[in-house]
Amino acid sequence: MKIGILGGGLTGLTIAFFLKKNYEILEKNEECGGLCRSIQENGFTFDYGGAHIIFSRNKKPVNFMVKTLGKNYVRGRRNNKIFFKEKFVKYPFENGLSDLPKVDTFECLYYYLKNNSTKPNNFKEWIYYTFGKGIAEKYLIPYNDKIWNYDTEKMSLHWVEGRVPKPPLEDVIKSAIGIETEGYTHQLYFYYPKRGGIQALINAMEDKVSNVFKNFEVKRIEKNGNKWIVSNGKEKKEFEQLVSTIPLFDLTNAIDNIPKKILNAINQLRYNSLITVMLGIDKPKINDFTAIYFPNKNFLPHRVGFPMNFSEYNVPQGMSSLVAEITANSGDGLWELNDEKIIEHVVTGLNEMKILNKKNVCYSRVIRSKYAYVVYNLGYLKNIKIIKEYLTNIGIELCGRFSEFEYLNMDACIERGMTIVEKLNLERRMKCENAI
Repeated sequence: MKIGILGGGLTGLTIAFFLKKNYEILEKNEECGGLCRSIQENGFTFDYGGAHIIFSRNKKPVNFMVKTLGKNYVRGRRNNKIFFKEKFVKYPFENGLSDLPKVDTFECLYYYLKNNSTKPNNFKEWIYYTFGKGIAEKYLIPYNDKIWNYDTEKMSLHWVEGRVPKPPLEDVIKSAIGIETEGYTHQLYFYYPKRGGIQALINAMEDKVSNVFKNFEVKRIEKNGNKWIVSNGKEKKEFEQLVSTIPLFDLTNAIDNIPKKILNAINQLRYNSLITVMLGIDKPKINDFTAIYFPNKNFLPHRVGFPMNFSEYNVPQGMSSLVAEITANSGDGLWELNDEKIIEHVVTGLNEMKILNKKNVCYSRVIRSKYAYVVYNLGYLKNIKIIKEYLTNIGIELCGRFSEFEYLNMDACIERGMTIVEKLNLERRMKCENAI
């Protein structure tokens, strides 16, 4: 059974890695990786998607990634901050309450303890219900409105329990009175490639797979008997089974005669695009932060990461680097801003906040990624169910962030890839047994 893997990002390569044989990867770009690509210029290394570090509660995908990197990795410790009222507050916010002005500390603790919020029906209400008015209004709501580029009141809450953990009461009290605590401990320590950025992981995986066809954009998919025919407009390939890791929108655009009900459901899905601003700084070690979060509305980026602190080999000797992440959508005006204006805004803002001196900026570049974040709007569960049922019924397997249309991190993409391979191998064995 020959399997066609649509897309050569992290998920597609994982599937190929574990399938071992009888597959072909069709990748539309000149290189594999998707969001897990890196740029190396003038001695600087930046990741397309911002801060791509390796961590997970599940050790299996982490061990796989570290083993695949061989000796090319370093282990780091998170040192994230939140820029709040001209101060650097410890991340996550509820673990840095003693860093706030005393009035803010009091309000965060008071409303966490005296929380009269009713059972939530959307993400915004869940934030109030879980953290109280103080933490919600000072940080979590403005930050999440910004990163999602969408009203949190219009977002589903089915996904938050596993992704935004509720802090223990004792940690919040300790944090408020200045006793050191750590939140999100599953990401406190992380791994990262020593050289080559996150694309070093992609390259290491690609070295262990075969049959990768690049510059093959999937433009048409049709069924001919028991065969799937996939075309890029010039060449056709035949498969007995298809696994798609490409965005749902691109997949369904390539399939003819999709029912109107399915198209309507697809059109109601929402995602964010990402603008990353990469800056090289002609000054050594401007800080020891891994990332800074910005809830303030006047500064476009929601997060700035510091690749120089992931690995010393991400910068030329004696220099520093940072990458600012901005969520946007086509048609919102922000996406249409030219690169020069975006760079000027980021540099000016960081200069005013004394995070860098704009005179020291020696390198700048902007990268735009059309598909970056899945947004869980209120109609998400209903619509994705309709879409997945249809694609399953016609025989196409979905795997990965924008194919399954779930907000999956790297570890989850690898997990899903491993799981789909188990399913495909089981189907292979059953077909062989039936043939005998």
